[in-house]
Amino acid sequence: MKNERYVLAVERIAEIPGEFHLTKEWNGYFHAVSTFILKTIQQADRMDNKSWEEASLEQVRQWNQELYQDILPEQYENSFANPTYAVQQLGKELGQVMCALYAELYSLISYCHTGKEMAMTIRMELFLELYHCFLDCQEEGKLPTREMLQEIYYWFASDYCDIFLEEGVKERYVPGECFWTKQIEASNLTDMRYLYRFGEYVTSEQEEMAQFMNCLPEEKVQKMADTYTQGYRKGFQVAKKDLSGKGTVNVVAFLGMERMMKKAFQNFREMGLEPIIFASPVSFLEGRRYYKNGYHGAIPNRQFEYDHEQDNSLYLDGKYNTRKLECYGTALETYKEAEKKMSGPAVVESFGEKAYQPMTKEVNLRLEEKHQKLSVEYQGKARQLVNQYVKGEETSFTIIAFPTPAIGPKFSQAFEETIALNTLEYEVYKNCQQAIIDQLDQAQVVRIKGKGNNETDLTVALHALGDPQKETNFENCVADVNIPVGEVFTSPKLSGTNGILHVTKVFLNELEYKDLKLTFTDGMISEYSCKNFPTEEENKAFILEKILHHHETLPMGEFAIGTNTTAYEAARRLEIEDVLPILIAEKMGPHFAVGDTCYSMEEDVKLYNPDGKEIVAKENECSAKRKENPALAYFQCHTDITIPYDELDSIIGITKEGKEIPIIQDGIFVVKGCEELNKPLQIR
Repeated sequence: MKNERYVLAVERIAEIPGEFHLTKEWNGYFHAVSTFILKTIQQADRMDNKSWEEASLEQVRQWNQELYQDILPEQYENSFANPTYAVQQLGKELGQVMCALYAELYSLISYCHTGKEMAMTIRMELFLELYHCFLDCQEEGKLPTREMLQEIYYWFASDYCDIFLEEGVKERYVPGECFWTKQIEASNLTDMRYLYRFGEYVTSEQEEMAQFMNCLPEEKVQKMADTYTQGYRKGFQVAKKDLSGKGTVNVVAFLGMERMMKKAFQNFREMGLEPIIFASPVSFLEGRRYYKNGYHGAIPNRQFEYDHEQDNSLYLDGKYNTRKLECYGTALETYKEAEKKMSGPAVVESFGEKAYQPMTKEVNLRLEEKHQKLSVEYQGKARQLVNQYVKGEETSFTIIAFPTPAIGPKFSQAFEETIALNTLEYEVYKNCQQAIIDQLDQAQVVRIKGKGNNETDLTVALHALGDPQKETNFENCVADVNIPVGEVFTSPKLSGTNGILHVTKVFLNELEYKDLKLTFTDGMISEYSCKNFPTEEENKAFILEKILHHHETLPMGEFAIGTNTTAYEAARRLEIEDVLPILIAEKMGPHFAVGDTCYSMEEDVKLYNPDGKEIVAKENECSAKRKENPALAYFQCHTDITIPYDELDSIIGITKEGKEIPIIQDGIFVVKGCEELNKPLQIR
């Protein structure tokens, strides 16, 4: 039975499409948005009265399309969810606020499918409060001010953030609370209607993905699941962390992979871990972002996601930050016993979707400098809070990736080759990478130079080893936490790390960067540029937002050499380099991460390579400040930027005495024992 607040809100919203109390423009807005809300209410009713289960596949497809219709690209130009259109019709001052409201209300699609009645109720009440604010002002012959609307929005975000945060913590850490896990296990995966049960946007590609998985031989699907879950187990073994005291695992994947996920659930349970699905946030108030970082379906419109990524500027201030942190701390404390059981995330990434070049719009809400600082401050303090309850030194992770049909006609071939990549011979790479590490550990610095149009000229400083017989600077990364195999990496010294990192084209978090150039001075970014947009100002703003994450500068947190030449050759042959995830792309050449190191908040945990040497290069001059001032030590971001082999001239280690130790010359490995790595490169 529906609660009274829900019923009253529904009854009042149902009246709005027949009311004409406001001007033509504002009647148009409230009629459009209330009509959308009523569609989600109707869908919730279908879920409750079982009519959804009796519907045909064609019917559930139609319902899904109707719910997302207003933000799909073909309709978006004339949608009040589009800031450009909203501002044209309603004016900038009020149009921006009400456009943000409509975007937030799109979370109702997920809530009506997952049975979150309270989440629906409070958002419908927010809509009604704003509507009645307009009605009250209309009686006085005026419109509300932006400040009036923002204040309503602010107090909604502040008053209910305890509910948002508690629900989020519960769903991430408490077994039995996860709608997704239950639905996947209960679903008949041969009935494509199951894809529409989650409230995610579904296209023919998700159906094709699920049907493709259904047609794979049982043993192949089991092999995929085993590679994924055993990589997770190995992560604990390699790091010498105790898995026996844990009881849950956060599972992150994408719609269409459920056949493999069911088998993975069984494997995790055999390890003593109950799978909990970590779904991508659907509410901008709860952290929805352009880049999806949880279980999700198709993205109906990337421009919509980009347009609304900084809507929190409407309510973000110091007071709100303080309240949100207090509520987050309370939620974490409430479920601390469940959090102790969490072993970490096991992630299945997708790739195949073409990188998107978003349009920048003057009318979009943007974080001003004061908001950027508050956002960075919150992220840092929130991460420290989580680390008190889910300790990094006690958890691990794994990441694996598979292509989707979005990759095009070569999907089937790409999928088969990805399975092969994910199961490459462990010993071959371990031995090749150890040979590289043995050479690099003699060096004081490493010089990296590009060739052709690539202007990279970098000197990376390495830590001095106290006992080279027992210590190493580089981790020998094989197939455990990062699948597939193929890299050696370190946290470089910042002092002495100087020069230019340049890539002619790179894809980071589904966004393309053209001629990206970063200049490092003593390990910190001192200049940056790209050529995505007509003006230098637009290009710098793009990098500041998407790579620097609003920090004035970032350190070089990682230097690595990717050794998976098999992946490089396959990507070139299939012509899919532009759609590969960083997980695979970083194995296809030297790469450099800006932001935190790979050992962020785990610097004091002892780690060893397969040869028994301890990895000692786990911090830099920034993260070394963690005990005095964590706010100065961590940046809450880590973005890998890879130079492909064909843009690479050389990687040369240089000893304290000035002796050169070549690792790669003219894009070819020259270290003795690495001959196997060159075979795929010779196919070029």
